Amino acid sequence: MIHADHDDMLPGDEEGAPLPPSKSQLKREMHALQDLGEQLVALSLDQLKKVPMPDALADAVREAKRMTKHEARRRQMQYVGKLMRNIDPAPIQAQLDVFNGVSKAEVARQHRLERLRADLLEDEKTLQTIAETWPDADFQQLRTLRRNALKEREQNRSPRAFRELFRVLRDLDVGEATETGDGQDEAED
Repeated sequence: MIHADHDDMLPGDEEGAPLPPSKSQLKREMHALQDLGEQLVALSLDQLKKVPMPDALADAVREAKRMTKHEARRRQMQYVGKLMRNIDPAPIQAQLDVFNGVSKAEVARQHRLERLRADLLEDEKTLQTIAETWPDADFQQLRTLRRNALKEREQNRSPRAFRELFRVLRDLDVGEATETGDGQDEAED
């Protein structure tokens, strides 16, 4: 008989080895992996290329994307889930979080770029900071976008240049991150 204070011990186990996962726990983990596989299949091919995964899994996901018949796709998704049991899903989940804008680092990066954009709109001298960070930036384009964004704000027009300014700053930042090997792609503000 197992006592309440010895829940993590098997009967007769003196060393306190933890119990193996229950059948229900294993089933929940398998369903979570299959759900992760479904998210992979829902990605665009460009996004899929950015997800760190073994070639066999990438091939199985691409094959599942191609399938239109329900039963064939269901079996392929089970195969994807089976392949995922042998890998660490954390890097895949982290990349999906980045795509979904959930990553804390990604959120912080976006906030930093939004502050930089706001600073640039308030003071053109912010271009000096941008020049120090990204010497290859197109400063003429940045000045033009700044001027247009300010006009849009004054005239209560659609913030097209305001958004484009963010895209340019994001692309500059992504270019720098890609050169250092940690580039990510994310949604716009």
